Amino acid sequence: MAARVPPAEIDTIYLFRPLKREGREWGTAVVTRRPTEPGGRLRVYTARYMLIVRGKERGQSKVEVTETALTPAEVLERVVQAAADRTGDPEPPIAVGPSVWYESS
Repeated sequence: MAARVPPAEIDTIYLFRPLKREGREWGTAVVTRRPTEPGGRLRVYTARYMLIVRGKERGQSKVEVTETALTPAEVLERVVQAAADRTGDPEPPIAVGPSVWYESS
């Protein structure tokens, strides 16, 4: 993620609960980048991963980061919650700051 968005520019990270099945784990995070000007729109990135947790290939992973939107901050939380609702997950995504992923942000 740091290659696409400098940690100091991250506003919020929304962590969706990972799915574990058949020795693999899939996860998604929605990352927002601070606007460059006051009152501007947030850039939104989706980070997805697949991690092999069992077997001979244990520890191998695939990560994909894509820029997915440019949106006002007040719209984003509703969209993230609606995405979680569509999956049927009773747990809402957890909103955290960049310090969860990076030591000094």
